[in-house]
Amino acid sequence: MPPDTPLFTDFQPIAAIALTPAAVQRLQPLCQSIGATLWVPESLADQTGVRGYSGSLHTHLQTLWSSQRSLIFSLATGAVVRLIAPLLSDKLTDPAIVVVDTQAKFVISLCSGHVGQSDALTRRLADYLGATPVITGAAATAGLTGIDILGRSFGWLRGGGDWTGVSGAMARRETVQVVQTAGSILWHQTLPPDHPFIFVDEATVRPAAQVWITEKRSSDSSLSIPQVYWHPRVLWVGIGCERGTSRRLIETSLEEICNQSNLAEASIAGIATVDLKANEVGLLDLCHDRAWPLQCFRAEILKQIPVPNPSPIVDQAVGTPSVAEAAAFCAAQQLSRLTDTPAQLIVPKQIFRSEAEPGAVTLAIALAGAEYTGRGGKLWLIGTGPGAVEQITPAAHTAIAGADVVIGYSLYIDLLRTLFSPGQIIEPYAITAERQRAERAIALARWGLTVAVVSSGDAGIYGMAGLVLEELQQQGWDGKDPEVEVFPGISALQSAAARVGTPLMHDFCAISLSDRLTPWPVIETRLQAAAQADFVTALYNPRSQTRIEQLKQAQQIFLQHRQPDTPVAIVRCAYRQEEEAIVTSLSQLLEVEIDMLTIIIIGNLTTRLYNNWMITPRGYLGFGK
Repeated sequence: MPPDTPLFTDFQPIAAIALTPAAVQRLQPLCQSIGATLWVPESLADQTGVRGYSGSLHTHLQTLWSSQRSLIFSLATGAVVRLIAPLLSDKLTDPAIVVVDTQAKFVISLCSGHVGQSDALTRRLADYLGATPVITGAAATAGLTGIDILGRSFGWLRGGGDWTGVSGAMARRETVQVVQTAGSILWHQTLPPDHPFIFVDEATVRPAAQVWITEKRSSDSSLSIPQVYWHPRVLWVGIGCERGTSRRLIETSLEEICNQSNLAEASIAGIATVDLKANEVGLLDLCHDRAWPLQCFRAEILKQIPVPNPSPIVDQAVGTPSVAEAAAFCAAQQLSRLTDTPAQLIVPKQIFRSEAEPGAVTLAIALAGAEYTGRGGKLWLIGTGPGAVEQITPAAHTAIAGADVVIGYSLYIDLLRTLFSPGQIIEPYAITAERQRAERAIALARWGLTVAVVSSGDAGIYGMAGLVLEELQQQGWDGKDPEVEVFPGISALQSAAARVGTPLMHDFCAISLSDRLTPWPVIETRLQAAAQADFVTALYNPRSQTRIEQLKQAQQIFLQHRQPDTPVAIVRCAYRQEEEAIVTSLSQLLEVEIDMLTIIIIGNLTTRLYNNWMITPRGYLGFGK
């Protein structure tokens, strides 16, 4: 797999098109990194990593249009407009169209910005290339998520309505009322301060448009204004049926019970039943065609669920007094744990038969406290380097901007504010809340979101990556769901070393003096070993407001094995505005102000100072000379 393909999975398959050697040179490394296919005229196809097409580009584009989710052009914008104009059909189905200039200074979202994800791809490519994104949609310029993609991250399904009318009201900054009866409200915290929305309990003025986020089929609104419907997938349908019940009977019965209860079929998350029905052909066909998951529970589990309508006959037949009601509740309750909102059985069981169809089916419906997203979650464990945005790797930069959720220590979140995208969920935590961060990130990823967990420096060096993987292991993670990617960053010891010279040119180690997670006797043993073995040693977390003796003890240990004038670097907040870098000696180490944002580098027996630069010889000119 190309190295950065995970960052662009949501836009695949991607085809890129270049017509000149300069454009090929610009796009070729990009395509190789992100897993895109680069198409060029046959005359340029002798290069590695490209594919040639014969005939006209217009003809070739017709073959790509229906098979590619995204198209990237390195052509004049006008030329691209003329090429794609005859192929444009519907913004709900057309591929994303993005234009990159030959100098890769600008990335332009041309068509299918919302549903086709051209805007999102443009931002991600611009982040990756260090270019300027050009996005002209009204929602994007207002810092909002387009109303037609508002629920994409949460797996909501679009219902009916006047989408253009509501989008127009938002563009004009008119008041838009939101009526939400189901689904996550996490999107509320992503809104900018000047957003146009009012919520149903805040309505003090007549709105210009309405957005319904509901499990219901229709509203009782009498307002003659544009309305649209999003349907969170919160309904779990419990089904019990006789062997051989037809798919048609199940489907028509489901339609009837939804009509009776005014429930939207688009809000159905999936089907639940007893495991004895796991191979029921009618059920399997229906779930396959509707892309519904089929949850099957053992009778021993279902019989523990209290239900309003138990049946002794069912109990005798399958080992549980309830299939439909109990299964619906069990499935709904699994997701409800995410929000601590209990599942509710909202439609008691009903039995359906038809003279025209074989079998009989029993249906019940439960409402979950959280929606089914239908997505595979991802955990991106990201090292952000020393703190300055320009010190973040392009891949990490792109991952931060492209995640659904960003979680981290509040200080690091503040340093990254300029990278965040409209609609992102940002969750800052206190410095001591590492485990809470890990648990929250895993829960959201298991739900189906893409979660970026940020750490300063490198995420795998005293960062969050290790804790997240440990927590996943404790939860019995299968190694696949959620997907995990680790994005390395410039570590704190590298940043500190770069500010004072080359102290790490020979063998070195890193030791944290924090005994919050590691007993001090263990740390002390490691300090003794490092000092005796003559490692250049980087000390992390050297001193806090309540922990001051450990650094004194570390100094004494090293003075047993190193000369008092051994060079020592003390670097605080490397590459940040408040940076301080001091080179001193081991004996004078404690005379400098030191805190948790400081890295200390203690030289070895050969480390020296030259014009205030700290140098540890590698040995090319003779060891120690």
